[in-house]
Amino acid sequence: QIQFVESGGGLVQFGGSLRLACAVSTFDFRSNAVYWYRQAPGKQRIWIATVASDTSTNYMDSVKGRFTASRDNAKNTGYLQMMDLKPEDTALYFCNAGRYGPSGPWGPGTQVTVSS
Repeated sequence: QIQFVESGGGLVQFGGSLRLACAVSTFDFRSNAVYWYRQAPGKQRIWIATVASDTSTNYMDSVKGRFTASRDNAKNTGYLQMMDLKPEDTALYFCNAGRYGPSGPWGPGTQVTVSS
């Protein structure tokens, strides 16, 4: 069964940067898009970015120009480079993968906390 393990979160000051990683356990990683989501306290999990199998990307409006999604097919890993972080980016960040949308069980996520 496909599994996801997120890493790279932490506590960062306003305007700081973090790089998240998403290790994906599937033999068919290169054929799957990688999706990034986040869940703020008391709120629903929402989609924020996608890096497709052809490396094209899409972003939620509020992170465009600040976040960059990428992938390394040799390592079965997706990345989310986050810059100019704001307190409203504080959330538990998750990744998932699939050809037509998230396909597997959610991993534990990685916590990002931005102090003002």
